[in-house]
Amino acid sequence: MDQNPPNPPAPPLLRDVHPSLVRELVRLLESEGERELALVVHDVRMYGPCGCSDDFCQSIRTSDHPQGQPFGEGHRCVPLLPEDGMLNLDVVHGRIAFIEVIDQPPLTQSDFGPDNPAPTPSPSG
Repeated sequence: MDQNPPNPPAPPLLRDVHPSLVRELVRLLESEGERELALVVHDVRMYGPCGCSDDFCQSIRTSDHPQGQPFGEGHRCVPLLPEDGMLNLDVVHGRIAFIEVIDQPPLTQSDFGPDNPAPTPSPSG
């Protein structure tokens, strides 16, 4: 009997693990006129930390792109302007591949509930 092994579970959604970060990214992306990315960020998955081990870095790999390899064609960097530290996105063909989180307050994990709904982009106007 030939059975395929089960697919591994999908990485967790960023919005489920770090909802406050997603809310801030939506707000900052909208303020920069990046409406498409403000929508896309809701479906970003966490593939793991960047792996640099710097104490000021909480960056997140949001794709299965090999670490240390250039992103190549279709890449652009989207710098955002948070109140503290730095937030930069590596975007490849409209998909967020990496979120650089530098000198930010510690990220905390939490789940959404009735009192803490998932963020939604504001209507464009």
